[in-house]
Amino acid sequence: MFRNLLLISNSTNAGEDYLAWPRTAIQDFIARFGFHEAIFIPYAGVNLSPVSVEKSFDFYEKKVKMIFGEMGIGLHSIHRESDPVRAVNDAEAIVIGGGNTFHLVSMMHETGIMEAIHRKVLRGIPYMGWSAGANVACPTMMTTNDMPICEPASFNCLNLIPFQINPHYLDANPAGHAGETREQRILEFLSVNRDITVAGLREGCLLKVEADAMKLEGKRPMRIFRFGKDPLEYTATDNLDFLLK
Repeated sequence: MFRNLLLISNSTNAGEDYLAWPRTAIQDFIARFGFHEAIFIPYAGVNLSPVSVEKSFDFYEKKVKMIFGEMGIGLHSIHRESDPVRAVNDAEAIVIGGGNTFHLVSMMHETGIMEAIHRKVLRGIPYMGWSAGANVACPTMMTTNDMPICEPASFNCLNLIPFQINPHYLDANPAGHAGETREQRILEFLSVNRDITVAGLREGCLLKVEADAMKLEGKRPMRIFRFGKDPLEYTATDNLDFLLK
């Protein structure tokens, strides 16, 4: 299978600039695959402007375009395209930003780019996504942390990898909070969806996927959940290729 993916848990660590912590990994990804232009999918960023959702997309594009410009990459947002599917088909690379996964998935189905991106990426075009953008690389969006602000036509996503990612995975439950932990929520998911694996991808971590090989990068381990089994921790030194089978 031809796929070249950079799946990032979060865009920003506390106290850092936007996209600061994964900058080196992004630069390495760009250099490895040699693209100079990328189409940006901003649909998760619905709250970046008080004026309108459309203005939020403008703001998001400007924000990410500036950073990618510093790395020598031209970025153009798909919300400006009259034919989004054609824009995907013509793209050198795909970049999907974080935000609300429900809105992102809804717009990807509405515009027809969900299937278009799936086909394009499985032919080898580089794909990069953070937070919601990592979540939609999975079979479904069902391990998102986000509020359902709209109803997508389907929860089905790009299916570029055969397991689910839970971005921003947290171990702790805040003091005084009586609700479920993230682990409990994932176990709820697994009690109904017993045949799929969930990867709790902690902040400051990312996954690199090339064909049938995968590597974790970051200072924290990744937590793997399977129905009926104790969760397991994997580090950057472990072979993770089995998750792609």
